[in-house]
Parts: sequence; structure tokens; C-alpha cells
Amino acid sequence: MTVAISVNNLEKVYASGVVALKGVSLQVQQGDFFALLGPNGAGKSTFIGILSTLVKRSNGRVQIFGRDVDTHVYRTKLDLGVVPQEINFSQFEKVADIVMTQAGYYGLPRKLAAQRTEKYLKQLGLWEKRDVRSRLLSGGMKRRMMIARALVHEPRLLILDEPTAGVDIELRRSMWDFLLEINRAGTTIVLTTHYLEEAEQLCRNIAIIDEGRIIEDTSMKKLLLELDTHAYILDAEADFDRDLRHDEPGLSLHKVDSHSIEAVLSGGRDINSAIAVLDRLGIRIVSMRNKANRLEQLFLSRLRAGENQNEKRDG
Repeated sequence: MTVAISVNNLEKVYASGVVALKGVSLQVQQGDFFALLGPNGAGKSTFIGILSTLVKRSNGRVQIFGRDVDTHVYRTKLDLGVVPQEINFSQFEKVADIVMTQAGYYGLPRKLAAQRTEKYLKQLGLWEKRDVRSRLLSGGMKRRMMIARALVHEPRLLILDEPTAGVDIELRRSMWDFLLEINRAGTTIVLTTHYLEEAEQLCRNIAIIDEGRIIEDTSMKKLLLELDTHAYILDAEADFDRDLRHDEPGLSLHKVDSHSIEAVLSGGRDINSAIAVLDRLGIRIVSMRNKANRLEQLFLSRLRAGENQNEKRDG
């Protein structure tokens, strides 16, 4: 399988002395939907800046589809589409003009540029806004327009830096559907996000970066399987005042209030075993929800483990 991104021993030290990346090595396969997660200041934006040739690395090697980003700058830019975290277009230009201008930067003939502009604005639900000045768009529309702009030259690799920040839930999910569609069509996608549910829903592989180091690099499925404990909040049909003691191993039940119960399961137990126990106790459950996002629990545990490793290494 072709490697879309290959990074070896990547380091970045800014003139201020801040060390943003400390020997990062990472590979992303062609066609993957890859998540890069980390807290603020972890090095995500610097990593993306180096991939997109906007930030000069201090050391290491970066290849996009087998080509060094320094010696094949033009080809790298053709292969890349980048959606930055910050809004970075003229607020006074019309939507279609912004996308058309971007196509011109890549040398697309005007007729083809117009076709591509129409194609992506329609796919992202913005065609009716094509003659509207961009400053009048909602925050979610601006995000979608930036995706259209990044895709107009149809790059093989799309990098998204928190593309759904500030976007409402309904619009976020429509953007998920669009991104999954273009990924299935062959576009490799790298996503950074603070919405951990987003990474769990979209991505097949994941890396976690903290303090400039990769502390986890694995498949999403494998990472989630490592979480053995699941916590749920169960809502009863009616108020109850009952002893929740039972003899089922791997299941802990705790009363939250007069009609809610926290169920903690481990050892391969699933939620059905908790509902069965409560049914035997005469408590009928009518709804349930996760107490915490599974990926968020894993993310925090990996950060704690990474901090311990860094302390040992630096000590």
C-alpha cells in the first residue's frame, strides 16, 4: 500500500527557544482517515504547518506520497489540500469568487475551475450562497466554504485542522457524511479535532501527540478495545427506593438520584446484564446514556502515561 505521509525524526525548535516537536515519526497510508489528537500546545499545528510547507522544520524528513516536501514543493502543494483552524479568506469577496481564485492558484483553466467550484459548493450545500459576500455567512458555512476551497484542485491528501469547531451538531454530522464520502472515493484525510466523538466516528487510525512527542500510534479499533470499563447512566420508569446489592461479577450499581442509576461494567460484561439485574430487582429501565466518552477516557489515560514517561526521560 502506498504511504501518503511519512515522517521520520521530525523536530522543530522556534527562534524563541520553544521546542514544538521532539523526534516525531509517523506514517499515514494512502486512503486512510487518520486522527491526530492532542491538547492545546501539543504540537499539532506545527506538525500540520510543516506538512503543508508553511513551517520550516529544524530536523527530520517529511515525504508526501514518496516525495520529499523540500525538493518537490510544487508537486507536494498539488497533492495537498489544507483547511486551517483559523478563518483566512477575504470577508468581502463572494463565496464562488474565493473558491474560483483558489483554483487559479493551481493553474486550473477557467471553465474547469467553474465546474469544480459548482461541484463542491453544491456538495457542501453552499451553491445558493455563491454570490453572497463571505462575511455574511454563518460560522458553519464559512467552515464548509473553506473545505470547498481546499478541494477545488482535487488533492489526494486533505488535512483538516479542527474543521467543525463552533459548528452545531446537525451541521457537524452532515460534514461528517461528506468527509466519509470523499474518503471512500479515495481521498486520504488527516483530522485534528477536540471533539473526540468525531475521531471515534470517522477515523480508522489514530495518533496522540503530547509535548511534541507521539505517545500513541495505533488503530482506533485496537485503542477502544483496550478500554475494559464502561459507565452508563440508566433512567428508571418510576422513582425507586430499593437496595441495589446483587451477586453479578463485573457489575457495579450506584444510585444517582430517585430515578437514575450509574452502572459500571468490566470483564466483558455488557449493558444487557445490568438491565437484567435491575429487572430482577423490580426496576424497569426506559433510557440510558454513556456517562463518559470512551475515547476521552483513553485519551486522558494516554496523556497521563505520556507525562510519566516524559518525567522519567527528562529526569
